[in-house]
Amino acid sequence: MAIVATQLKRGQCISYNNELGIVTGTEHRTPGKGNALVMATVRSFKTGKTKDIRFASSDKVEIVQSERQKLEYSYHDQVGYHFMDPSTYDTVTFQEEFIEDSKDLLIDGITVEVLFVDGKAVTIELPPSIELEVTESAPGVKGDTATAATKEATLQTGLRIQVPLFINPGDRIRVSSEDKKYVSRA
Repeated sequence: MAIVATQLKRGQCISYNNELGIVTGTEHRTPGKGNALVMATVRSFKTGKTKDIRFASSDKVEIVQSERQKLEYSYHDQVGYHFMDPSTYDTVTFQEEFIEDSKDLLIDGITVEVLFVDGKAVTIELPPSIELEVTESAPGVKGDTATAATKEATLQTGLRIQVPLFINPGDRIRVSSEDKKYVSRA
């Protein structure tokens, strides 16, 4: 199905230059001279890289049929990462290569959104922030909270991140799923 470039929206899957990708942002621009154009930021499913693509406002863009499905993480083993569909209780297994960027943030019971194109999973989206427990960190020094000093901490999933000095083992913190950085105490 093709639409006019001005109708592009964030979250749509498109086909461009013999590649499939998801639109992560659009901007309608009207330069002083010439025709209006649409700048679309598209993340490729093949490479995972983001690039800006210019479309004339009258260009046709090929929309790819996709389906989003909410799945609940169960566990992982040597076969792969296992997720359950909460409505049907069916189990879906993904290989480590597909989960690679997200595996440090997966905890039992977390709900993720998986995007399927032509029945094949292409991306996995985590919630914006994830609550994890600190399992290891050096003790904080009393009175050393006036600066933005940080220390390394190990979380329950094995992820190592920088946290403020006042965070101790056993504390629960929120971590951004986008850049895997400390957000706040939970």
